[in-house]
Amino acid sequence: MHLERPDPAYTASKRARRNFGLAVRLTAGFVAVIWAVFLLDLLAGLDLARFGLRPREAAGLLGLVTTPLLHANLAHIASNTFPLFVGGVAMLFLYPNSALKALPMIYVGSAALAWLIARSSLHIGASGLVYGILAYVFVAGVLRRDLRSVGVSLLIWFLYGSLLWGVLPLESGVSWELHACGAIIGIVLAIVFRHQDLPPMKRYDWEDEFPDEANDLDDNRFGDRWP
Repeated sequence: MHLERPDPAYTASKRARRNFGLAVRLTAGFVAVIWAVFLLDLLAGLDLARFGLRPREAAGLLGLVTTPLLHANLAHIASNTFPLFVGGVAMLFLYPNSALKALPMIYVGSAALAWLIARSSLHIGASGLVYGILAYVFVAGVLRRDLRSVGVSLLIWFLYGSLLWGVLPLESGVSWELHACGAIIGIVLAIVFRHQDLPPMKRYDWEDEFPDEANDLDDNRFGDRWP
């Protein structure tokens, strides 16, 4: 499999650094929101978990919005925080245009699919969102096949590949349905948006000296990716 190298003038540009900073701030802001909700619930004793997702119940539809914001305990929210931050920054930085469409779909879609198929219970936590984001980043990098995206995909697999077991009903008290639904939505959206956010690739001097040969080579390289 041939991997393209993104143009260093693009990846090291001031714009790219600004985009990375923006991705960090946006993701950190959302993580701060879920922590604020958790601490408010903990300190005030509001029992906000009751507003989570309840499959196939009309009242449980509120969970489409609230589920990623609610966590049962400190261990629960802590386990979601770092992968959410890493995956969110990667997705917003590498795929900013498609992320604007994919993230809301993952947020609502993972809970909506779980509302349809999950077992009758109370489902809360950002894990559906986490699985959707990580699945999107991993699959998007594999499909785009440039060095930067593939490198991030390998990093995600190295850090969180073991989370794959979370989509199976192996542990009681864990919403594996949210995990599986998030992963499914993330994979589907990565395929749908695979032609967006393609970075400019590095060109070599010989490509300008021999444009016909370079075009032929490009056709061979990208013929299976582009229509």
